Amino acid sequence: MNILIHPTYFPTVAHFVAISKAKTIRFEAADNFQKQTYRNRMFIYGANGKLLLNIPTKHNKKENKTSYQNTEIENIEDWQKQHWKSIVSAYKSSPFFEYYEDEIKDLFFTPKTSLYQLNIAIFKIICECIELDITIEYTEEFIKEYNTGDCIDLRVLVNAKKDITPQFENYTQVFGDKHGYLNNLSILDLLFNEGPNTLNYLESQAIFW
Repeated sequence: MNILIHPTYFPTVAHFVAISKAKTIRFEAADNFQKQTYRNRMFIYGANGKLLLNIPTKHNKKENKTSYQNTEIENIEDWQKQHWKSIVSAYKSSPFFEYYEDEIKDLFFTPKTSLYQLNIAIFKIICECIELDITIEYTEEFIKEYNTGDCIDLRVLVNAKKDITPQFENYTQVFGDKHGYLNNLSILDLLFNEGPNTLNYLESQAIFW
């Protein structure tokens, strides 16, 4: 199975459930940036419940639309430091935080300018962490209605406001006793709580598309 999907900021569990079942993933590389999507946001499990981490982006006043690949990160705010502090606070007591800390931490302590390239780098590091070997392709033009027999279009998963995912199998979460189970958070939540079992968990989830 091949899938068409967006590179996103520490993708959701749903993204990686789909990816874990694919032979090849084709990243959408030719579309325009859109706000309020997982391109520049993720949700983690904080001490007070579901927590949004959002990367600020630069806005081109001369153009109404900016391509995803040309979208630049706004680094006036020290968002990297803030995001890492939130991640440490949320997961420092999780079973596998220290196991993966060094690989993940590097992403927050080197300057980033391209949102698209950051998300590609994140994807590759997560794949290394969960030991997932997969072929990556990239689109060369944007096709709105993608109807090909060899590739399933899952670009809808980038929409943070339109959740089409089912309730995945529960796993132990740091603050689960306090706020209950939170479904379909960032892959970081699953990784820090399940560690080497992450890929087995992803592959065991039912196809939902």
